[in-house]
Amino acid sequence: MEAEAAIELVKHGATLLLLDVPQNTLIGIDTQMFFSGPNFKGVKMIPPGVHFIYYSSSNREGNEFSPIVGFFVEASPSEVIVKKWDSKDERFVKLSEEEGERYAQAVKKLEFDRQLGPYALDQYGDWKRLSNFITKSTIESIEPIGGEITIISESEMVGNVHKTAMEKVLAEQLKNSKFSKPDKKSPSNGCYYTSIPRVIKLKGVSGQDLTNMNLDKTHILETILTKQYGGSEDSLLGELQFAFVAFLMGQSLEAFLQWKLLVSLLLGCTEAPLHTRTQLFTKFIKAIYYQLKIGFQKDSKDTSRAEKGATTSLDESLLSADNFLRHLCKDFFSLVLDAPMVDGDLLTWTRKLRELLERTLGWDFQPNSSVDGMHLEEDDEFAPVVEILDLDH
Repeated sequence: MEAEAAIELVKHGATLLLLDVPQNTLIGIDTQMFFSGPNFKGVKMIPPGVHFIYYSSSNREGNEFSPIVGFFVEASPSEVIVKKWDSKDERFVKLSEEEGERYAQAVKKLEFDRQLGPYALDQYGDWKRLSNFITKSTIESIEPIGGEITIISESEMVGNVHKTAMEKVLAEQLKNSKFSKPDKKSPSNGCYYTSIPRVIKLKGVSGQDLTNMNLDKTHILETILTKQYGGSEDSLLGELQFAFVAFLMGQSLEAFLQWKLLVSLLLGCTEAPLHTRTQLFTKFIKAIYYQLKIGFQKDSKDTSRAEKGATTSLDESLLSADNFLRHLCKDFFSLVLDAPMVDGDLLTWTRKLRELLERTLGWDFQPNSSVDGMHLEEDDEFAPVVEILDLDH
């Protein structure tokens, strides 16, 4: 890159200035991770827009790491975001407005330029595909009090939620992280995700109609879109992406459970994809295609970091062990690919998603594959359940 072009990017892009960062701290922004050395003071040339920043402190030897803490920001052109390490609480804190402005001016004069790592612009495309529906409004409506997302504040919150066997294992792994300990200063309410009912029962509806409603979740989708998202399809997709990023980069179990609920809701619709919400489903399938494609990328450069407790790769066992995604995808693929008439874009992206899952996970979606069987274990989450949830009130 030419020197003049680089300087323009430095000036136009946002900067994350991190003061007093201990050595061996893992610092992440979007799909990129940095391992702090003695002179590391942050990241420059950050494209304006929404980003996810996350970090994990280590012990002195750099071989044990604390649970990740992450937060979303919307960076303006040339903005300088200044954070200072608080050694007592082992987290980044904001400076006073006056002190923050003083450091911001120093950054704009390039006084910290040599101590700032450049944002890898060749990875920006991947981040945009993971976050293109996340807006400032999405962040403000979902983020927890204080903005910080961390598993430390989720142990009680997710303890009473029904989880599959694999999710229980994940919960234990995250809860028992080497540095994990109750944090009295962390907000206990977590993120403000939209409540997604799994099944419905409406007053005055016949048993057969109720069964049909629960087999086709279009009615639930329409109700939630109207009442929770003000009719905005993109707002729903923004929450889907927020939850996935908070899970993948922030290692939030609460976020994974919300992502799973939203994916299960959308893949459980049969009327909406083909008739009433085709555009929404095209955008949705495209969104989860990139979530899984980018999430499954194995970057050899991250191997040492992953061994130390931080990774931005998706654990295949989460999706494979309990078969929730495989089961739902198989039905959805049959619905779209066997339809006599279907939107061309929806058909294209559905085929791409099927090929990705077949290639990456080795899943077989042929009609005679074993997943066709309707044998339901006693604790099978796909077994029919009736729950009284009145969506009209």
